Amino acid sequence: MSYEREPAKRVFAAELREASKMIKDSEDEKSPVYLLLPTGERCNRVLIAGAITQKDKVGDQNILYRARVSDPTGIFYINASSYQPEAMHQLAKIDTSTPSFVVVVGKPNAYTTPDGKTLISVRAESIVVVDQETRDLWVQDAARSTLDRMDALVSDVPSADVVLARETYHLSAEHWKKMVSDALSRIMQL
Repeated sequence: MSYEREPAKRVFAAELREASKMIKDSEDEKSPVYLLLPTGERCNRVLIAGAITQKDKVGDQNILYRARVSDPTGIFYINASSYQPEAMHQLAKIDTSTPSFVVVVGKPNAYTTPDGKTLISVRAESIVVVDQETRDLWVQDAARSTLDRMDALVSDVPSADVVLARETYHLSAEHWKKMVSDALSRIMQL
């Protein structure tokens, strides 16, 4: 039996920040856990890009790096530890004293606070420093992916995930159109 990784979804920080619904298809402990995006698609992995704005090293024996990555719509919170050695070493080498753009592939994690708020972070699998042109291409890809998901969200024949997203999240298609438009206009201004 061959193992095939889930494709990484291109998603903006603003949409990831609004996500809160986790889905697991079976009780098998190896069954993947998906985050249901507000635009109606489940994701097990994400591909994000932006400017790395902060990096902190936590711990001495069990090292964990936490970082903030900012895209045109908001901030992603990412982390990498010894359980993700490649990403941890890549993140450790990034000098945040000078502005850098990065592309990150990772798994979204949801944490629910005691007051019921859901916080989403990305457990990095890979982090690469890129140039502004690559980040801008990612913004365009993420915009296209978001608009494609939005088309499915307003479909007359919705999938089960779209129906669940409609029931769970209460942001209109116009909200996501504006987010995409704003993100694209920000890269055009640079």
